[in-house]
Amino acid sequence: MTSPRSPRTPRTEHLVLPGVLTDNEAAETVRGILAVQREDGAIPWFRGHHLDPWDHVEAAMALDAADEHEAAGRAYDWLARHQNPDGSWYAAYADGDFADVTDRGRETNFVAYVAVGVWHHYLATGDDTFLERMWPVVHAAIEFVLSLQQPGGQIGWRRDEDGTDTTDALLTGSSSIYHALRCALAVAEQREEPQPGWELAAGALRHAIRRHPERFLDKDRYSMDWYYPVLGGALTGTEARSRLTESWDRFVVPDLGVRCVVPNPWVTGGESAELALALWAVGESDHALEILQSIQHLRDPASGLYWTGYVFEDRAIWPRELTTWTAGSLLLAVAALGGHEATCQVFSGSRLPRGLDPDCCV
Repeated sequence: MTSPRSPRTPRTEHLVLPGVLTDNEAAETVRGILAVQREDGAIPWFRGHHLDPWDHVEAAMALDAADEHEAAGRAYDWLARHQNPDGSWYAAYADGDFADVTDRGRETNFVAYVAVGVWHHYLATGDDTFLERMWPVVHAAIEFVLSLQQPGGQIGWRRDEDGTDTTDALLTGSSSIYHALRCALAVAEQREEPQPGWELAAGALRHAIRRHPERFLDKDRYSMDWYYPVLGGALTGTEARSRLTESWDRFVVPDLGVRCVVPNPWVTGGESAELALALWAVGESDHALEILQSIQHLRDPASGLYWTGYVFEDRAIWPRELTTWTAGSLLLAVAALGGHEATCQVFSGSRLPRGLDPDCCV
């Protein structure tokens, strides 16, 4: 059963962007996510598909960006109720049903992302009771993730159902975890519960991302490995802008969006919106706007949601999925460009500690 639609019009004045969203379109997109959310708070990709913890949080963050704090809070309560004893969540739950697990692996970047969402919700609401309730959840999640950190600083990407750790590390996943670690440290600081071990872990992880590409699996064909070190905040300033410039022509398809993987003729909405957010974070708002404008061909007017991707050689939408996380990533990028305070603080890093100077690491 779907949750009831919001009883009021979502607050969307900061989600209006020329050539991307009008006020009515922004409200439709928010309502589209709300229509997928289950009464128990779960937000699957779409009804009948699975929920994974990372995309669940991304959609919840978009709801907070639209002032739908009650719905976002229910999404975090779902995570709190269904966290595993070791601090993790499983990789996939059928239609968001916690009792119907379809992938019992536990992926570190999926688990870590709760810290980003919790910090974003707190900045959006100032709700100290929420932060107190979620602090044990964040703490347990981060401890699980760091149990897979390798001597070189990188994070192993998964623990299998049988307890076997996959120690190979993914650059995208580790970059997302770096962002999550900083958000977790911000939560700890607000709670006055210092976590020096997390600071050391964050410093070692950033150093690995910046200086040791050989410590990660080679996924250079994927656009996420291109921009995620910037989006996660491991690369900043000139270093970040240079990275985005050097592979721009390789991944960006003018007027269509960002390739998921080269050389495939497939652009995807989620990767495009995330690149836009990374561009905004390094001061390239004009380019960010161009990217967001280029993917409006993926918008479904009937639902306000966005198709996952488009195969441009065949001029075909593929897959035929309207995903909450694609809409969520777009709303977060628009919110940043529109000056939504909590979103700006989380993705600019303006209120996030960095941990130890990574260049002190060897």
